[in-house]
Amino acid sequence: MAIANHFDHRKSATAMLSRVADSLYWMSRYVERAENIARILDVNLQLMLDLPKLGAEQEKILWGPVLRSTGDDEDFDKHYKSTTSENVIDFLTLNTKNPNSIVNCLTTARENARHVREQISLEMWEEINRTYLWMKGQTLKKIQKLGPYEFFSSIKNASHLFQGITDGTMTHGEDWDFIQIGKYLERSDMVTRILDANDEIFVNTPTNLLNGGTLQWSAILRSCSSHDAYRKFYVAQVEPDKVVEFLILNEFFPRSIRFCAGALDVALRRISGCQEERFTNQAEKLSGRLVAELNYSALEDIKTVGMHTYMDELQVKLNAIGEAIFQTYLFSPPIAEPEPEPVVETKPEPKGEAVPARKQAQTQRIPKPAKIS
Repeated sequence: MAIANHFDHRKSATAMLSRVADSLYWMSRYVERAENIARILDVNLQLMLDLPKLGAEQEKILWGPVLRSTGDDEDFDKHYKSTTSENVIDFLTLNTKNPNSIVNCLTTARENARHVREQISLEMWEEINRTYLWMKGQTLKKIQKLGPYEFFSSIKNASHLFQGITDGTMTHGEDWDFIQIGKYLERSDMVTRILDANDEIFVNTPTNLLNGGTLQWSAILRSCSSHDAYRKFYVAQVEPDKVVEFLILNEFFPRSIRFCAGALDVALRRISGCQEERFTNQAEKLSGRLVAELNYSALEDIKTVGMHTYMDELQVKLNAIGEAIFQTYLFSPPIAEPEPEPVVETKPEPKGEAVPARKQAQTQRIPKPAKIS
């Protein structure tokens, strides 16, 4: 029986299946997020080697898009006074106060894997546990001594190995589908945020710092692990229009938004058993609509709307799909009715106060993290 039917008819099984699906989904998202952050940091460090010595303001310009792409620029400013390579690497790699740091991503992924050890294979658990233990022993001095390139390569390779082990040792049923959903939703979300964070060079290229933008567009491709694939597909110099078209609309590259949206939609329909061009829940409705929009979009449509606006709209749609997945499969309502809380009178909020913006990167909703032994 499909999970969707359990959610409709079996209240006791719902909570159990929701917790399993939630852990598998977020385990996959956080492993993918750790890999993406490691790649972005590595690419930016490599980019600095191709540039002359940078002043404080130029270094801030170079690292600003990295922080914006992870949605952590405001949190960074609260903890650090200057935007330097050392501070950004520390914040996005080892800072436990940053929920999107690599160490926190791997810790949360390992904790979710621990919750579903009966559903995942032994090889998957051993690999994610090994990576977690290795990461917990890292310090900024050790990273500098080992070399940032070797460190970030280890993170990326661990993610690739974990995904390969998952595909090769786990039954490709509903559990595996939730892992695919988490992976492709996180991957497509990161591509939109990388492009959105660098949208300025799409309109106005800073020729004085980055050699006409060629270096930065190449860096964007490498940040999405797509530089070689792009050169093989176009066999031409890196051009902004082609980069955008490749990363958003290419149907064959496994990190393009169009490919990820299609793979996400297929996984959702495998879980419910729903046929194409139909839907049984809000998540399938939104994912199917996004796939159709991307299938019938062209570069001219993106340029007409504007890069920043188009990326913002994509992020909103991806977040809406994530919310719909949560409400359909991951939300576990309490079996017993909770006691009503006493009504407390609150003072009206002063007019004109801005509502705090929601972070771009979605995080797992957990009431209290379990202790890790």
